[in-house]
Amino acid sequence: MSFKEDVADLAKRAVSAQAIAQTEEATKNAIVMPFLRTLGFDVFDPTQVVPEYTADVGLKKGEKIDYAVFIGGKLEYLVEAKSVSTNLRDAQYSQLFRYFSTRDAKIAILTNGLNFWFFTDIDAENKMDQAPFFKFDLLAYDDNDLRDLEKFHKDKFSIENIRSAAAALKYLRGAMNFIEGQWKEPDDDFVRAVAKSFYDGKLTSSVIDSLKPIIRRAFDDLFRLRAREKIDVAFNDEEPETLPAVGNDADTRVETTPEEMQGFLIVRAIAAELVPVERIASRDARSCFAILFDDNNRKPVVRLHFNGNTKFVAIFDAAKTPVRHDISRVEDIFQLREPIKTVIQSYL
Repeated sequence: MSFKEDVADLAKRAVSAQAIAQTEEATKNAIVMPFLRTLGFDVFDPTQVVPEYTADVGLKKGEKIDYAVFIGGKLEYLVEAKSVSTNLRDAQYSQLFRYFSTRDAKIAILTNGLNFWFFTDIDAENKMDQAPFFKFDLLAYDDNDLRDLEKFHKDKFSIENIRSAAAALKYLRGAMNFIEGQWKEPDDDFVRAVAKSFYDGKLTSSVIDSLKPIIRRAFDDLFRLRAREKIDVAFNDEEPETLPAVGNDADTRVETTPEEMQGFLIVRAIAAELVPVERIASRDARSCFAILFDDNNRKPVVRLHFNGNTKFVAIFDAAKTPVRHDISRVEDIFQLREPIKTVIQSYL
């Protein structure tokens, strides 16, 4: 089996385990150990995977981490598992944090069997970062996620490549957060730095205050112009009125398949029991076919994943968390009537 098929098989296992593997131990046996096997490790070989790995950490003696994973005799991963019912945002992982600083491993993994969070030490050497640099969701992943996950496979592992990618992602997120913050509300220092390039007078407080809305408008116009340029290139400079709206995530490389359209019409038919069908909209992308309530990205209903070897749909629950359901035929969506109606009702 290919790596993609292995992960798809693991995702099926996770869907089944969701209902029954409620304890931490059951989650480890049902999903976490198969996950490590999917990454190429022999979970029964103590030179590769050591469960209940013990070491003294400071004044704490005999603490255990769920799994220590070795590659070529070197400790590379520390894994801490929580029960499948645990929300990782609320999980306590101080033990993983302490272990990281006293061991050679540069990758720490926190998981509940459905979500896998990967940490390293970009912010300070030998100190685990507070935020994960990569998250993998077994119930909602795409081909890009698979490519990133495969970097952690035993046969492809390179800590240098992983850390380099992690650092780039960290700095990219930081730059994006800064730009977004200045776009929404530019501070005085930012306005002063920009204004020096075009304003010849003295930059007093009143001048800076008067320039802030101008700079906000400049951001708006610039991003609108860049978006327009990309659309013009993609559509060979057609007239503006013939172009699709930017918000529709248009992509000329995306092709809506007959199966996706059939799935969309089935979801619409189910929704028609509750709302007018025109309130159920769709947006196709390379990774999935999204079905939305009121054409609003913040009100997702279903995602159709029909592009891979395994067909599945992700239906969003009350917390807007996608729950994966594997199907063999598009018509099987009719069997998911109740969860689909539940998510629609949550938006009414």
